[in-house]
Amino acid sequence: MALNRRAFGAAMAGALAGVAARAIPRRPQLTVCILLEHFQPDLVDSAWQRLAPGGFRRLLEHGAYFPDCRHLASTFSSTTLATLATGAWPTQHGIVADWCYDRATRKPLRLGYEELLATTLAEQVAAQDRTRVTAVTLDPLHARLVTGFTPASRYWMDDSGRFAASGSEPDWLDPFNRSHSPDALRDARWMAQGARPEAPPLRVLRYDAARPREFLELYRASPFAQNTQIELASEAILREGLGRNGIFDLVYLVVSSSALLGYETGSRSPLLQQMILRLDRDLASLVDLLSREFGDAGFNLILAGGHGAPPLPSDAARTRLAVNGESVAQTIEKALAAAKLGHVAAYLYPFVYLDPDPAANLDTVRDRAASAAMTHPAVAAAFTASGACSVHNQWEERFRNSFHPKRSGDLMLSYQPEYVEDYGQKRGISYGSLYNYDARTPLCLYGPQFVSGVFDQPVESVDLAPTLARALGVASPSSAAGRVLSEALIE
Repeated sequence: MALNRRAFGAAMAGALAGVAARAIPRRPQLTVCILLEHFQPDLVDSAWQRLAPGGFRRLLEHGAYFPDCRHLASTFSSTTLATLATGAWPTQHGIVADWCYDRATRKPLRLGYEELLATTLAEQVAAQDRTRVTAVTLDPLHARLVTGFTPASRYWMDDSGRFAASGSEPDWLDPFNRSHSPDALRDARWMAQGARPEAPPLRVLRYDAARPREFLELYRASPFAQNTQIELASEAILREGLGRNGIFDLVYLVVSSSALLGYETGSRSPLLQQMILRLDRDLASLVDLLSREFGDAGFNLILAGGHGAPPLPSDAARTRLAVNGESVAQTIEKALAAAKLGHVAAYLYPFVYLDPDPAANLDTVRDRAASAAMTHPAVAAAFTASGACSVHNQWEERFRNSFHPKRSGDLMLSYQPEYVEDYGQKRGISYGSLYNYDARTPLCLYGPQFVSGVFDQPVESVDLAPTLARALGVASPSSAAGRVLSEALIE
């Protein structure tokens, strides 16, 4: 039977509409993006048998799970958050570390949103009519980094351990702070998950009136602060009516307590394992709330790791593995001075800033500084602002992604594996390296727009922002360098 053009067009339109209805789910009105600052695949793997059904298990078993998401650049806290928010590497977004050296003031400069050189996903979302962006963090700088320059509701923990808000404080925040005051946790006992009441605590949050800051540091690096932060995010969603009466809303939750603990304990601490177990219960509560309020298909929830951590050096190995940065700077200084090529202006790991002799060739000065740095036993590789690299493998790509010509100075160094900065306290570790223990983190996309499955192939942290932009129906951030993870999308 012949089919005329009009009938054929109608039949095709109906068929395509049927395919679209089956293939493309309705976009939820709420997307919650949880950025776990210190989050390594093995933290979940080792705790798997003890996880609750509704926390990590629910998300990883029913979402699109990428256990090998790679930050192919330096992995400082601010750097990785900016990368996840913009879909760009530090060479584009400019947040090369938590701190850089400001040549104009000759002082260290903490890098924040004012130094951000790329637009964020949040800015693309906020450009839509009736959409809202909210961020809940421990650090006010992190709230601005993930949201960028867009108007947003931002909540962060202040120096007293209570939450503050940008703009006018909502009327529900003061009652929340009073009911979640850290003062009630002075000398609190942090118990292991499932421990008997008479068991010894893992840690006591000691309070000394003469040193109140020490208590607040213990509190911020504990599951108590982590729980309060996630409860605040839940409260904001309910009280502000997020996910209702608009096109869609975006919530960022930057969870940093495990990172603050990790600075002290390294990646293999029993305390860190307990933090993950407590986080699992908090996630289960959050997911239950979202399911009750919006239905199982009414929200997206994203889990992304910011960075990992090296193990804590043993007491016997600390002398070798803890690097005195001044000794590295002096090694370079002596070589430059001997050749009359200039001096070291500053060394803020991993960047060396030089004051070259005016008569010297700048590339020559940088090459000589790199060669001198490589003679130090702690230094494994070096990259110069001229593009010279001491290695020619995947680490060269990580150096290039990390390097911004103005912020990164003249030279970037990489220490040997598991070497850490010496803070002079004879304990603790440092973040920011190029190694896999810092650079490999999990990524999970959960919600009606994402398939269920495990994807073992490596993906990159710059892929998150363009993927979420596609899912949310907004333009990708201006400098996004990643790809859309189309294998994870139901489209």
